[in-house]
Amino acid sequence: MSIPKETSAPVAKSASAKKMLMGDLMQTVGILPILILIVAVFGFIAPPNFFTESNLLNITRQASINIVLAAGMTFIILTGGIDLSVGSILGTAAVAAMVVSLIPAFALLSIPAALMLGLLLGLFNGALVAFAGLPPFIVTLGTYTALRGAAYLLADGTTVINSDISFEWIGNDYLGPVPWLVVIALAVIAVCWFILRRTTLGVHIYAVGGNMQAARLTGIKVWLVLLFVYGMSGLLSGLGGVMSASRLYSANGNLGVGYELDAIAAVILGGTSFVGGIGTITGTLVGALIIATLQ
Repeated sequence: MSIPKETSAPVAKSASAKKMLMGDLMQTVGILPILILIVAVFGFIAPPNFFTESNLLNITRQASINIVLAAGMTFIILTGGIDLSVGSILGTAAVAAMVVSLIPAFALLSIPAALMLGLLLGLFNGALVAFAGLPPFIVTLGTYTALRGAAYLLADGTTVINSDISFEWIGNDYLGPVPWLVVIALAVIAVCWFILRRTTLGVHIYAVGGNMQAARLTGIKVWLVLLFVYGMSGLLSGLGGVMSASRLYSANGNLGVGYELDAIAAVILGGTSFVGGIGTITGTLVGALIIATLQ
């Protein structure tokens, strides 16, 4: 009579997680020298100013919003798509948050309103791509243009200002020595890494980007994957809008112009293939830090 052997599933899962994390880090190491070189050059050119605490904090604050946008963009580019509307969604969500903050009875709903608006706009993009079969470039370019007009209308053509917003702590306060903006950005990176590397959905995202038709034939619900990645991008763009508004105490129709280019650059610089299927969220993080340092 044989004695059944105990399974080592938890150990196997733990080893798999460590292997994935190490794989991501090894891919990221390839672009780390670029960041180190840039930091060294700037440190040599402006030694009294570059390595000051205030300057380094400013760089991380600048990077935080792009990190959040680029995280959402990573999901989309991994599927072989693109989202040109993230800057416009950010601007529209920021204006919406500021407008709601001016209504005393609904001031506490500023953040949920911005996040929900971003999510719905992202899902709208995803629905057009997944169900109408329209090219992501065309869909998001149209959304980009339309939302710029919507943001101007929502702001009544002016800058919406509120120096007493309930969420100002996001852009100006600290968790210990670390700005909340940076804490939120790193939390987003952690969640995105978990989704991409530790869930079935993450496997499906890579599969869709590698070969959409083959993914469909294996039973993957491609439409659901596309809805998720565009919805995630919209949600994170809405979060970026909250972060921007909390730092500026204001928002207008121009907020977020050009942010989509920075987000795309961070993703590609971080090693994600523009045709999809290859890339890491940790690479995107380093790419965003490189861009922030250059700026």
